Amino acid sequence: MATPLSLVAEPRRREILQLIWRQERAAGEIASLLPVTFGAVSQHLRLLREAGLVSMRRDGQRHFYVARPEQFGPLVHVLEAMWVTGLDELKSLAEAEERASARAGRATVRRSSGRKKGHP
Repeated sequence: MATPLSLVAEPRRREILQLIWRQERAAGEIASLLPVTFGAVSQHLRLLREAGLVSMRRDGQRHFYVARPEQFGPLVHVLEAMWVTGLDELKSLAEAEERASARAGRATVRRSSGRKKGHP
């Protein structure tokens, strides 16, 4: 049986785990949020479930999955820190891009307002 570390080494599985870390989701919903086929998501979920890292519940035809963080041991802290850091970095990049856009817009306005009539 695969270890938690070997299973989360695969980037797509980490994405799936992040989606179901604190919230139960249907397999179809998980697949709709990722750029992979339902079959690929299903295979990843099967491996995670067989290792005891996620639990599955059926409701009619649908299968719902949620992560079991207590099964990850010390790896749980690494994953949570990685996801929080990743979100913080993404937020910082978006804010920096927004500031750069705003500065570029102000510079364009200053250049165009400094022109005299008849001069381009």
